[in-house]
Amino acid sequence: MDQLDVIRRGKEIVQIEAGAVADLESRIDESFARAVELLYKCRGRVIVTGVGKSGIIARKIVATFNSTGTPAMFLHPSDAVHGDLGMVRSDDVVMCLSKSGDTPELQHLVPMFKRLGVPIVSLVGKMQSTLAKESTVALNATVREEACPHDLAPTSSTTTTMVLGDALAIALLQEREFSKEDFALYHPGGILGRRLLLRVDEIMATGDAIPKVMANVPLRDAIMEMTTKRLGCACIVDAQGKLEGMITDGDLRRLLQTTTDVTNTSAGMVMNKKPKIISKGALAVIALQEMESYSITQIIVVDHARVVVGVIHLHDLVKLGIGGEENG
Repeated sequence: MDQLDVIRRGKEIVQIEAGAVADLESRIDESFARAVELLYKCRGRVIVTGVGKSGIIARKIVATFNSTGTPAMFLHPSDAVHGDLGMVRSDDVVMCLSKSGDTPELQHLVPMFKRLGVPIVSLVGKMQSTLAKESTVALNATVREEACPHDLAPTSSTTTTMVLGDALAIALLQEREFSKEDFALYHPGGILGRRLLLRVDEIMATGDAIPKVMANVPLRDAIMEMTTKRLGCACIVDAQGKLEGMITDGDLRRLLQTTTDVTNTSAGMVMNKKPKIISKGALAVIALQEMESYSITQIIVVDHARVVVGVIHLHDLVKLGIGGEENG
């Protein structure tokens, strides 16, 4: 095969698999609705099982279920008959994946599932198979052909099964009214989780790390405080720690454009009396939005009495990816 043949064959494979998925749409019917109802009403977990490539797809479906609010576990058929069947409880639902529907390992398991009284939802490639007939609900994952030229290697069939699993997971997500906030709780390490869960209290500079001075101190002392704390600003506070103003690097640059003699200048004479603030407990993403709106790089965190409790720098938010895409 020359390069053009390889490209042409690649496109044919995509077309075959896309066609298999398109065929699946007409089979989303009452059986699909019954399967969703069974899974939605499940008081336990969804136990997903399959052999070989079907087992790999089963693990992916388990991961999607778990991240969208449906508790699920993968059960390897071979391990099941050697003790792992003990993970299955009567309030679970079992989901079996099989292209042929006559996989020996699953044929051994089905009677055991029935003995435990658990409903069986099958995603199967042959609706006349033993598995399909023995299932509580059988979903048709038949494909006309595999993308493999010998029609042997599972390709179209695994793609179709995975899409069917995704359809079940997302239908359940909507049935449960699973929100972006719920999703974030299951993905605290992802960008979406950080955007929806991370609060200013968790990332702000606190205690001795806060650059702050009183208004009557010489400006040079305020500059020293800014230099030492390395946040590019100094909070101006009263004796009780309440915010009176703020000095930033930008304020100092503007001052030095008019004079270089700051001998008799106090911090209070230079401070911005209306700096941008954010309340303790606010979401970090709100702090980011405030910084972007006003083109600033620091924001002061205050409590209900306007006492300074922290400072957030834009760089800290950027490092955490708060301003990134909303991916898990």
